Amino acid sequence: MKNEKIQKKQIAILGSTGSIGTQALQVIGEHSDLYEVYVLTANNRVELLAEQAHRFRPAAIVIGNEQRYDELKRLMSDLPDVKVYAGAKAIDEIVEAEPINMVLTAMVGFAGLSPTIHAIRARKAIALANKETLVVAGELIGNLAKEYHVPILPVDSEHSAIFQCLVGEGDNPIEKILLTASGGPFRNYSLEQLQTVTKADALKHPTWDMGAKITIDSATMMNKGFEVIEAKWLFGVKAEQIQVLVHPQSIVHSAIQFHDGAVKAQMGVPDMRLPIQYAFSFPNRLPLSGERLDLFSIKNLEFMEPDLEKFRCLALAFESVRKGGNMPCIVNAANEIVNRAFLEDRCQFLQMSDIIGETMQRCSYSASPDYDTYVATDVEARQIATELLKL
Repeated sequence: MKNEKIQKKQIAILGSTGSIGTQALQVIGEHSDLYEVYVLTANNRVELLAEQAHRFRPAAIVIGNEQRYDELKRLMSDLPDVKVYAGAKAIDEIVEAEPINMVLTAMVGFAGLSPTIHAIRARKAIALANKETLVVAGELIGNLAKEYHVPILPVDSEHSAIFQCLVGEGDNPIEKILLTASGGPFRNYSLEQLQTVTKADALKHPTWDMGAKITIDSATMMNKGFEVIEAKWLFGVKAEQIQVLVHPQSIVHSAIQFHDGAVKAQMGVPDMRLPIQYAFSFPNRLPLSGERLDLFSIKNLEFMEPDLEKFRCLALAFESVRKGGNMPCIVNAANEIVNRAFLEDRCQFLQMSDIIGETMQRCSYSASPDYDTYVATDVEARQIATELLKL
């Protein structure tokens, strides 16, 4: 029994109560002979975290919000073998635990950066679902991964698709990355219509079932802008080599164009369990329950250029990656502020991009940031965006 436990891949899930985290647990549950949960973390959802801990019996769980520690401790009183911790520092420390083989970073926002750095320095393989880690500090993370010889396996459906297209291609040069986007719920809206959309409208994503923050980012297309920045760092390309294609059917998850003109695409039904499982099992493919793609039922596959006037957030993301330095960090921080404000009815839809653009103009720019610069930039940009919301 002990040998069997050692053979299982020990996985830490940062953000286990979110959309990615819960689906990752489904994958682990379906392949319990191969994977075991070592750590689960959440920010606020203590009841669901405790429920997950009772089912998967990890070695430890961490609640990010220290004020919820006593509540979580009470919920776990019947499982004394599961250690309970709280706070950001505890998350940073727990990912370094010796038995862990892989860390799935599914936390939302800037908070995912520090534990990812700690996990890399502890030489843990990274299954990356936290966009902001590479958006904010892509160069830093890339250099650390090389220094510590740590693989970063993408979990986003689009980056997983690109990764899958590159398997077996060796050093063949990429001419262009074709990054697909559903277009969100407002793909066919006019600028005039966008002036009056509500959060309820924005939360109705036509294809994917995601958390509130990422669903709003999808509606503004900032999510796709972040994926452009991620792709630059994950696959070593320039922004000019990345083309965004609006693809409403969400069948082609992304594609690669090589320098001989050949295009390889990865297709499938919209199911996040597939890229999660592939990150866990790479280079092997495991069976996965669920719907299969029926090519006979597909009537058409549409591809359109995004309207950068309507979806200015995507344009701002491209601008930030071309500028480089800490500019993507500024965009991310401002976006987190306006995204939350929109969800709390303190900001209009089109106002979000206006505030992000103004924050980019006002925030201190650094061409060669280090970690401390990123932290300071994040604080400054959030303060500027918060002040702009009050005007």
